[in-house]
Amino acid sequence: MARLADYYLVVTYDLDKRVEGEGQGRILQRFPEKDWEDSPFPQGVELFCQPSGWQLYAERQPPSFFVAVLTDINSERHYCACFTFWEGLDKQQLQKASVSEVDEVDEAPAVVQSAQVFAPKSLVLVSRLDYTEVFRNCLGLIYTVHVDGLSFPLETLIGNLLTCVIPIAGGSQRTITLGAGDRQVIQTPIDDALPVSGSTVAQLFRQLGIINVLYLFCAALTEHKILFLSSSYQRLTDACRGLLAIMFPLKYSFTYVPILPGKLLEVLSTPTPFIIGVNSFFRSETQELLDVIIADLDGGTVTIPECVHISLLPEPLLQQTQTVLSMILDPELEIADHAFPPLSTQPSALKIQDKEIRGVFLWLFARLLKGYRMCLHLIRIHPEPVIRFHKAAFLGQRAVLTEDDFLMKVLDGMAFAGFVSERGPPYRATDLFDDLVANQGERIRQEETCPHKVMTHVKELAELLFKNENPYPAVAMHKVQRPSESSQNASEKQTPFPMLDDITVQLFIDHAAAKLTTAPPVVKAEVKGMVPSGPPLGDAVDRNGHVMANSARRLEVVRNCITYIFENKMLEAKKLMPAVLRALKGRAARICLTQELNQHVLQNRAVLDDQQFDYIVRMMNCTLQDCSHIDEHGIAAALLPLVTAFCRKLGAGITQFAYSCVQEHMVWATMQFWEAMFYSDVQNHIRALYLEGEDGEQHNNTEHQEGPAGGREISALDLASEQNRLWPTLTKEMQAERVQKEESTVFSQAIHYANRMSYLLLPLDTSKNRLLRNTGLGDVESVSNSYVTNSIAGSMAESYDTESGFEDAESSDVANSVVRFINRFVDKVCNESGVTNEHLKALHIMIPDIVQMHIETLDAVHRESKRLPPIQKPKLLRPVLLSGEELVMDAMRVHLIPDGREEATGLMGGPPLLPAEGAIFLTNYRLIFKGTPTDPLVGEEVVTRSFPIASLTKEKRISVTIPMDQFVQEGLQLRSCTFQLMKIAFDEEVASDLAEVFRKHMHKLRYPQHVQGTFAFTVGQSGKMVVEHKAKDKNQSLKTLSKNLVKSAKRTMGRQHVTKKKYSPPTWENRSSFQSEMDEDEISVSEEVDSSSLTLSSTMRSSDRQTMSNVVERACCRDYQRLGLGTLSSSLTRSKNEPFRISTVNRMYTVCRSYPGLLIVPQSIPDTTLQRICRCYRQNRFPVVCWRNSRTKAVLLRSAGLHAKGVVGFFKSPNAQASVPSQADSTSLEQEKYLQAIISSMPSYSESSGRNTLSGFTSTHMSTSDSSDKLRQPKIGALMKQVMGTKEDLPGTFSRGALGQRAKVISLSQPKVSGKARNAARGKWGSIRGSGRLSAYNPDVGTRLAAKESPQSNGGEALFLRQQKAYLYIIGDKSQLKGGKQDSFQHWEVVPIEVCDVRQVKNSFKKLMKACVPSSSTSDPNMSFLRCLEDSEWMALLHRVLQVSVLVVELLDTGSSVMVSLEDGWDVTTQVVSLVQLLSDPYYRTFDGFRLLVEKEWLSFGHRFSHRGAQTLGSQSSGFTPVFLQFLDCVHQIHLQFPMEFEFSQYYLKFLAYHYVSNRFRTFLLDSDYERIELGVLYEEKGERKGPQVCKSVWDYFDRLHKKTPIFYNYMFSPEDDEVLRPYTFVSNLKVWDFYMEETLSEGPSYDWELRGRQERVAEETADKPDSGGPKSQRHIVWPCYDSLNKAVPDAITKLLHDLQSLEAELGQPSEKWKDTWDKMKNTQRTESKLESKPSFSSSLLMSSNLSHQRRSQGVYLQESGVGSSINLNLDCEASTTSTPVPGRPSTSTLYSQFQSTESENRSFEGILYKKGALLKPWKPRWFVLDKTKHQLRYYETRQDKECKGVIELADVESVIPGTPTMGAPKNIDEKAFFDLKTTKRVYYFCAQDSLNAQLWMDSVQSCLSDA
Repeated sequence: MARLADYYLVVTYDLDKRVEGEGQGRILQRFPEKDWEDSPFPQGVELFCQPSGWQLYAERQPPSFFVAVLTDINSERHYCACFTFWEGLDKQQLQKASVSEVDEVDEAPAVVQSAQVFAPKSLVLVSRLDYTEVFRNCLGLIYTVHVDGLSFPLETLIGNLLTCVIPIAGGSQRTITLGAGDRQVIQTPIDDALPVSGSTVAQLFRQLGIINVLYLFCAALTEHKILFLSSSYQRLTDACRGLLAIMFPLKYSFTYVPILPGKLLEVLSTPTPFIIGVNSFFRSETQELLDVIIADLDGGTVTIPECVHISLLPEPLLQQTQTVLSMILDPELEIADHAFPPLSTQPSALKIQDKEIRGVFLWLFARLLKGYRMCLHLIRIHPEPVIRFHKAAFLGQRAVLTEDDFLMKVLDGMAFAGFVSERGPPYRATDLFDDLVANQGERIRQEETCPHKVMTHVKELAELLFKNENPYPAVAMHKVQRPSESSQNASEKQTPFPMLDDITVQLFIDHAAAKLTTAPPVVKAEVKGMVPSGPPLGDAVDRNGHVMANSARRLEVVRNCITYIFENKMLEAKKLMPAVLRALKGRAARICLTQELNQHVLQNRAVLDDQQFDYIVRMMNCTLQDCSHIDEHGIAAALLPLVTAFCRKLGAGITQFAYSCVQEHMVWATMQFWEAMFYSDVQNHIRALYLEGEDGEQHNNTEHQEGPAGGREISALDLASEQNRLWPTLTKEMQAERVQKEESTVFSQAIHYANRMSYLLLPLDTSKNRLLRNTGLGDVESVSNSYVTNSIAGSMAESYDTESGFEDAESSDVANSVVRFINRFVDKVCNESGVTNEHLKALHIMIPDIVQMHIETLDAVHRESKRLPPIQKPKLLRPVLLSGEELVMDAMRVHLIPDGREEATGLMGGPPLLPAEGAIFLTNYRLIFKGTPTDPLVGEEVVTRSFPIASLTKEKRISVTIPMDQFVQEGLQLRSCTFQLMKIAFDEEVASDLAEVFRKHMHKLRYPQHVQGTFAFTVGQSGKMVVEHKAKDKNQSLKTLSKNLVKSAKRTMGRQHVTKKKYSPPTWENRSSFQSEMDEDEISVSEEVDSSSLTLSSTMRSSDRQTMSNVVERACCRDYQRLGLGTLSSSLTRSKNEPFRISTVNRMYTVCRSYPGLLIVPQSIPDTTLQRICRCYRQNRFPVVCWRNSRTKAVLLRSAGLHAKGVVGFFKSPNAQASVPSQADSTSLEQEKYLQAIISSMPSYSESSGRNTLSGFTSTHMSTSDSSDKLRQPKIGALMKQVMGTKEDLPGTFSRGALGQRAKVISLSQPKVSGKARNAARGKWGSIRGSGRLSAYNPDVGTRLAAKESPQSNGGEALFLRQQKAYLYIIGDKSQLKGGKQDSFQHWEVVPIEVCDVRQVKNSFKKLMKACVPSSSTSDPNMSFLRCLEDSEWMALLHRVLQVSVLVVELLDTGSSVMVSLEDGWDVTTQVVSLVQLLSDPYYRTFDGFRLLVEKEWLSFGHRFSHRGAQTLGSQSSGFTPVFLQFLDCVHQIHLQFPMEFEFSQYYLKFLAYHYVSNRFRTFLLDSDYERIELGVLYEEKGERKGPQVCKSVWDYFDRLHKKTPIFYNYMFSPEDDEVLRPYTFVSNLKVWDFYMEETLSEGPSYDWELRGRQERVAEETADKPDSGGPKSQRHIVWPCYDSLNKAVPDAITKLLHDLQSLEAELGQPSEKWKDTWDKMKNTQRTESKLESKPSFSSSLLMSSNLSHQRRSQGVYLQESGVGSSINLNLDCEASTTSTPVPGRPSTSTLYSQFQSTESENRSFEGILYKKGALLKPWKPRWFVLDKTKHQLRYYETRQDKECKGVIELADVESVIPGTPTMGAPKNIDEKAFFDLKTTKRVYYFCAQDSLNAQLWMDSVQSCLSDA
């Protein structure tokens, strides 16, 4: 029974005390005045009566009521019901009040005399019971009696109220009356453990909505701070009460203040969690709270600060909960879409709805916490149960592991700790939740998926909850008076609330107290009972390895392996081992392992021999490796007894146990694990203690118990509940005895665990305190450690002692740390389990002794373990080296660890080739790993990975866990730009200082001091240096040239280049003097005789002139002659009509260090001008001609970007030049002259004689280019649009072409438009870009490049104009060309584009490498290959370069010259210029041409290979930037699209890509010709060499290899004459180069061919040994990442050529070179094809020279798509509106099986036949094609025609017979030339040219018919 109300008080406004204008309340009266003993009076009530402050009001407010909750020091809650009304103050009282007080009230008393002021007064009840309505009624009644002046004494009412006693629970009802004619019925809840919520929960959901309340619910459970805001106090209380109600069965144990007074707002900044309500009046003060979740009840919002992360319920629980809640709160939602909704679907009444919602949360908790009783550890039963929760086991059952943040936080929270201590005891009263968890588990599991079933369950729960609160729903006899209306309104006459008589009230209270003492106690005994545990949880599926968990096959493997080990069948066990180690990733297999091992333990001991021990330890390590530190699956717990059981004998009386070899796991250093283990052991022992006792004493009782349990063994909790039931019946002695027994059980376990812990924490070699050093014992860090325990190593290198660096004295450190750790453990568990202090002291004394003893035994074991014989390791394989390649460091044993590429690891099928065991070798050229896979199934294979040391881009230290041995080792991760990654872990036998030496050597070789330190220079020089110095006088000419050059260049260089430290060049090998290409001995390069410059021949000595022949012989010069750009003649005079000349102004490399010696410049420009012009350009790289289009005579120029001043001078209009100094003036004029000279050299310019009119342009244009140009012209505009990027492109980023724009096909409906129609006013760039961003550039390029639509007024149809195009386009960098203008009479245009700078290429390449060769495998979808590839933007960069190149090709092809002038002129410029030449000129697509192109544009024009490749120490910081690789990738993309246009194969490009970074050849070293001459590299490539084996030039190497093998040759090569290629450039058309992805583990990279040959020879030698085995299979498995595919599966032609050679060898014939064989074949093929009128499809597919690739001319294809508009840059005439045929162009109109219809593939026979038309039509000649493939006879108007006029299906033909001439037949033709073709529909009459031809036709058709 409890008092309804503890205290009654009247609180009033305190007129005397006011602080800073704020009023205060004071307690006027309080009853009783003495505190009750069982509930002291709570302090500070007056603050809570007016939470927003005590104030006076000018008007009377209506009475208010709310309940505040106060919590006292014992965390008891007191409910304060406050009833507040307002009373008028009289004059005397007011005069006491200061003026300031009244000022606050709006009306000042001076003005209005009669104005009255009202002060609040509160009637307060304080109670420990929460009956809001009863309190409201009682206080209301007291107020009514006072206001209405009823005749009841208030003292009686209050006396009755304070003496009213009601039961707390039990479902009774009481009627109470205060003695004023009132009556109220109080119903007590049936079970007071369940919270009473009224309708507060439903109200809370109405105010905030489902999601918001769920957020608050999760926030409260995970201990966040929650603040409610509302303007209603009662609502704040209700919301808080509702939130607590849904948290049941967890109880909130932090600060809980539903109404917080304004004065106490600083409470909100407390660091602890809370649930607090505050009036929204104080909203502004809550704004700066950073970590508080604010729920605004009035606005319905929940605000979560950024820094707060709320862990929500795990899915699918969250979703299911939301669904069910919405079915309760909004039942109409489900049927909102039904055609025939039910008639009424109202939600239940609020009260019922409230209980339904609570039912959902009960159901939710039952699911969250199901099976929790299975995870309770009972440590003590007497004197009272001590229970611990085993969190790890609970999580393990759920397989949620750590991914479920929410559950982890809840389990760690205070509320759950309270839950365990409250609900843990096995013998107590049970409630609804216990029943739900124990008995409804199965039902809940079935409901999970079906919300409707959940609803029915929830409704049942709701009924129970409702019944609990309203046990007698029918009774509602309330009779309480309310104040009359009149008294409420007549406010003036109201009397103040009277003071009550203390004595009267006190008498009432004393009287009642006396009555209670005499009355007999009404004790309703609490019904205690045994708490049911519920069914045990089934095995949850292992979420990470669900497949593994249930695979019986895997468990079988584990069992078999263990059986083999114990039967000593070691070979069998070894084979199974890798499979077992893989299987042990799954939980089931790990549990199976512990069970199997248990069976082999007898009397706690199992002695093994060395090998058995080794295998068992390895399996244990593998099992423990995947245990988390809390060991939620209990694997470590199951292994703990085993590691102290398995052992091996090491020597006399010395035994080594398995625990000394499995210490490397973090689980052993985790306190939580040891506690859980300890508690579960204690529980088992205590259970055994009582079971034994029961078996002895109450035998029949146990039988009786087992009956109902169905034979299930009694759990410790069941036992405990039975013991607790019997406890009161035992005698004192028996009780004491039981307590003592339990205590000593715990104590003995503590000693046992102190021993166990010392076993697993003390390392075998205690002189290294390694485990402790790395873990800081007890922290949950991973234990990584780089030493190896000797057990597994079997033997230990002695070096350990020298290496360890720890003194023996420090072994005490290990001991101390372990002792401290064990002491902490013992203190904690003993205190919790009630061990006596004496015992605890004894333990503390024992622990150091235990540890010390164990250290002594370990020392002996350690000593003995060193004496074990070493384990056999695979023997190291030696790699094959190139000639001249020498080992720098010999074999170091390492493991090659798998990286992110999954092909080799067996994950994608095939055997696991990695990890492999072998050695790493460092030579002066490469880094080589060679070894064998650790998996015994592929143990015979050899794994090789290598890359040139010069290509190393990143090296980082890693620590690696080798899967077989479980030890962490130090390792290196090496990444190379040949797309190779080596992750190696050094074997334990490799000392760590040796690994350091290895790194240093590697660095030295990777970054030599000077380029002469690279392999290409050092190879083969070691012994020859002395000899070479004697050859002094030879080759004097080269020497002098080299010296002169260097001197003069340094003289004139000025400050532009800092001279590098000069090395004396190594002398070259002796060779005969050079032979020049031409016949004359003395070659002079002709030049204008100018006063300033004398000719070369007159200024150079003859020896120098001799050298000049070398310059002439360089690639540039040969190419210039081929293009007819500058001819060399010995005469000084020369015809003026040659527009260009070869200038020698740079012969000493004084004008530009990075240009070649000979340059092509316009005829009219003297050298002096060049020297001035070059200053305007960066690095002095002024524009020079590098190629000329043989058809349009347009030229391609290259230069660097302009210096800033150059730009200004060049582009500013003349009047803006005042501020520019005159020198810059003259330079810019000279620049203009220079450009004008280039333009003048173009035939199209000279013909139009510079007229700038449209007509003039058109006529010259028509005359200089073929008709297809006419149609191609306007499309360039669209191209330009793309190349220049749009407004959206950010500067500096890579624009992806015109992604935002649509490229449209512009048809030329009216190509001839008179000049008058030019719309001159339009801005120039209008058509090229929709944005205004580039309008600053120049006014007219757009209208000239892209035909512009101008709407006409008449009829409004679009008119297409062709404006005049420029003669010279300058491709420049956007960022440089800002702000320049240009007058309209110049003939050049600047096309601003965005180039990628070098940094972008560098970063992109890094990301590309990580995408293609990831360092570790990841399952993150954001890290997938394609996503990483896209992030790298490599393809976008290729697209950009190709796009610009195609634009330039277009411009050149239409007859405009182009000057590429980007960055410093040696990166992007080189790429673009080379690609343009490759696309435009078929010559460069041959072997010789491509070599020439690279030598000319990349080597001679100074691409900085050494700098970009970071080849020396100096350039290390700049990093590796693969500009050349990017170019090769572009070539590869073009090659893919036009496979028949290239003489070389894809392999040739890969070969170059590999060797341009390998430093094996000197070709790609150094940054310019000047540097090469300085080092004497340039001219030594010619002439014979001494050592034939050492190739210094990659080109010579190519030639030699090409002669031997067709590896570089492209069999599909059949070029068309003068074909200009226009590849598609969009990213979607580009493919990832397989060079980046492929790998050959059998032999390493295949780009060093000598190695391949040698490896094959070695393999043959080993294979020749006699083999005793049976017949060998001819079949061979080819693994994609292991075998070299082109070797294992060669293409047919290569194989046939190879077979031919081997047959010739067998027959003893001199074998013919493969190229000759091939050429012969090709020629015979051609002659055959001429004999037949047309070869058939099959025979000519390969060879026929007119085989056309499907991409060859595939018309304009412009997509109308907003995204990624793709322009096929094959701007041909096919798609235009005209239909005039262009001779020799095949068509796309009828594609058949990807080949054009009119091509030879489908033409079995063709020719001209006359055909008679239908009735009354004449005979007409037609071109007929007989097509066997399609089985038809087609005819065309002419041979070139694309459109087929008609088709005769051969299937319909009945016969073909000789015919007779009919009317209108062609004259003068033999009668026998006529024949008829009869089909099912009609007869066709034909006439051939002669009888022979007719016969041929008839035979052909006949053969087709018979074939069919």
